[in-house]
Amino acid sequence: MLTILVDGVAYGMLLFVLAVGLSVTMGLMNFVNLAHGAFAMLGGYVTALLMSRAGVPFLATLPLAFLIPALVGAAAERTLYRQLYARPHLDQVLFSIGLIYMAIATASWLVGPQQQLISLPGWLQGRITLGEVGIGRYRLFLIVVCSALALGLQLALTRTRLGSLLRAAVDDRRTARGMGIEVGRIFAATFALGSGLAGLGGALGLELLGMEPGFPLRFMAFFLIVVAVGGTEGLAGPFLAALLIGIADTAGKYYLPGAGAFLIYLVMIAALVLRPQGLLGRRA
Repeated sequence: MLTILVDGVAYGMLLFVLAVGLSVTMGLMNFVNLAHGAFAMLGGYVTALLMSRAGVPFLATLPLAFLIPALVGAAAERTLYRQLYARPHLDQVLFSIGLIYMAIATASWLVGPQQQLISLPGWLQGRITLGEVGIGRYRLFLIVVCSALALGLQLALTRTRLGSLLRAAVDDRRTARGMGIEVGRIFAATFALGSGLAGLGGALGLELLGMEPGFPLRFMAFFLIVVAVGGTEGLAGPFLAALLIGIADTAGKYYLPGAGAFLIYLVMIAALVLRPQGLLGRRA
């Protein structure tokens, strides 16, 4: 039971890191970017290709897995996304879905349709024993790293100048500009941060989630479930939603392998019926 719980928590925390950028853009910036998974795929490919073709150690690839998607996200925000901020959500959805298929086609053309395989370093392989329970080292590594990322992001949004400027820009862009806040740069930095975190999540989860051109579509529903169940008023709700989904999915695969996917959607429906405003959201 403890092994299932640890595996579920590790999976849930990884989902949070992957989906938190979408939570920020939807909740704070009111922009629906369904192509968020494409940045996660980019980070995963950066790590996989550097390890398999250049022999770069796993940990050494992680900064680039964050930096390259962050730069691509900032460039996409400046050239593409900013044109759609004032457009209806349907326009944003259709546009970002188009970007997903372009990303899938590009990945298939450049790298091929095959699954990317990596070999984790020896210190991340195997299991450690706590009492009579064996826990995978890789899962514990994910829990530690993703917990640190979640805490750091929460502090950045609530205790730093960038977080204050972002909230001000979201609340009233016109007033924020009048006070000298460069709203465009704040939004670009936010997109870059969300894209970089998605890329880092894709790299960290290579061994657990796999990586192939269909990754953005395969996990798009999971990202949306995290945001929908957790709510968009902060990061605590999506964090709890990701943990709930991760534990439910892992337990379902162990105990009900034939209905694992159904169990996740059942949890989502129950959560939305009981808490339509999100797990920690306030009623309107």
